[in-house]
Amino acid sequence: MSNIEIISGLSQIAGNYDALVSDVWGVVHNGVAAFPGAADALANFRKTRGPVVLLTNAPRPWPVVAKQLMHFGVPGDAYDAIVTSGDLTRAEITARAAAHGGPLPSLYIGPDRDLGIFDHEHVHRTDLEKAAVIICTGPYKDDVETPEEYRGLLRQAAERKLPFICANPDLIVQRGDRIIYCAGSLAQLYEQLGGEVWYAGKPHLPVYSQVDRAVAQAAGRTIPRTQMLMAGDGLKTDVLGANRAGLPVLLITGGIHATEFGDSVDEPAADRIHDTLGRAQLKAVAASVRLRW
Repeated sequence: MSNIEIISGLSQIAGNYDALVSDVWGVVHNGVAAFPGAADALANFRKTRGPVVLLTNAPRPWPVVAKQLMHFGVPGDAYDAIVTSGDLTRAEITARAAAHGGPLPSLYIGPDRDLGIFDHEHVHRTDLEKAAVIICTGPYKDDVETPEEYRGLLRQAAERKLPFICANPDLIVQRGDRIIYCAGSLAQLYEQLGGEVWYAGKPHLPVYSQVDRAVAQAAGRTIPRTQMLMAGDGLKTDVLGANRAGLPVLLITGGIHATEFGDSVDEPAADRIHDTLGRAQLKAVAASVRLRW
């Protein structure tokens, strides 16, 4: 872990890479507003180095994420493509519906704002007793509920051996100054209860094939993963996934793990980074408090 470069801006290492893959929530914005300088960092890399692909565990189709980014002040010309867990989930649902021979009887767990994940040609929403699958984008009321409130429901589902489609593998995210639970936390509990889970997105490897295709399409050529820099803040999603897939990592320490890495707004605490990554058996090539150019 001693080779991690502590940087103040992406420009210090951008010349070593031909593409940038960036997490969104925790790196580009905090669920309420874009972080200062993040959009400029994306745009400058795209202008001077190569393609920028945003990779998010958001359980929504990419146009919905793009609209949210525009609302936060991140323009469409700051990146080339968005790969979302929502799009991967839609593809998985379509495939399962085809194998089922018609719309999947599904128990949906998640807030109403994520209903855009459904193509009703492939999904029939129903209750637990009639469901053949669970589709989860998070708690129904993710601003107040915890996974424990779902233990009884998930135990019944596990006893019925219902497959659980996790549309967002994140465990928690930061919304403004609050921490909220995501679908990954419910999926983790479901596995502990003996249930079977299918995950879309980071840190699971299938999503990186989508990233490869998005980068190649934007670049007009194949770019090896060793030349794609992954900017991310989540240890169990961004960093672990990139390590598994072979992408070098720029660790953003001011995101979800900010309290673990120190409170400095200018420079992350190198000793804490080394200790934390070492304990988790993870690696990064560089670290910065925020994604800035």
